[in-house]
Amino acid sequence: MRVAEAIRAAALRLAAMSDTARLDAEVLMAHLLGASRSDLLLRRMADPCPPGYAALVERREAHEPVAYITGTQDFYGLPFAVSPAVLIPRGDSEVLVEHALAARPDARRVLDCGTGSGALLLAVLAHLPGAAGVGIDRSEAALTMARANAEQLGLAARADFRPADWDAPGWSAELGRFDLILANPPYVEDHAALDPSVRAHEPAGALFAGPEGLDAYHALIPQLPALLSPEGTALVEIGASQADAVSAIANHAGFSVRVHPDLAGRDRVLELKFLLGKAGASA
Repeated sequence: MRVAEAIRAAALRLAAMSDTARLDAEVLMAHLLGASRSDLLLRRMADPCPPGYAALVERREAHEPVAYITGTQDFYGLPFAVSPAVLIPRGDSEVLVEHALAARPDARRVLDCGTGSGALLLAVLAHLPGAAGVGIDRSEAALTMARANAEQLGLAARADFRPADWDAPGWSAELGRFDLILANPPYVEDHAALDPSVRAHEPAGALFAGPEGLDAYHALIPQLPALLSPEGTALVEIGASQADAVSAIANHAGFSVRVHPDLAGRDRVLELKFLLGKAGASA
């Protein structure tokens, strides 16, 4: 069987469980061939189908995410290694990076709370050559992956990944203050209906945050004033229906709030700055 025929057959199999069946089939084939997708489509479609392709398609048919099968996911134009130890970086989160860079292009110190693969912090540092950053996570497996991504991207000298849990007393005592704080905390309701590829494969600790999906915001946001420099900005990702609830938490902590939508027009990121006279009030 040729590559083109194998891809067509795989797309038909995957159509019942994936809205991106053809893309999934092509990405898996390109991965197996060690080729880019464009090279696959332009030059490799008449090649013999390599052994092992059916096994990859079966894994996808069982709802395993393509990024975990290939071990990589592009984010903000950069390649990141991923595994079931970390949440897969999503295009919606690129809005946070975009607004972080716009808010503080002069940032020297950046903190990423719940860093996972390191995608947010490393994407920002890649565009701020004068900045250094700290990424914290309670998962040692996630920190290992973030460090590997920093090495692969040539950013290890400016990215320090540390174990920390914002639910633990004293977790931030030695971190100092930051010009930019980034956070994509867990925000899914415990009993939310999720695609099987998410619920069964991605780390629950990076997804779920109580019955309303707000537990992480209640814990983290009131602690941010002690970590943010007086002119600093915090960017926090939210679920599409959470802008009002999370804005109220941020207002109570002394922040003004600006809501940024994602490319689909859904509320996605809150930009937090100190209200006049509130800078560092809870430090």
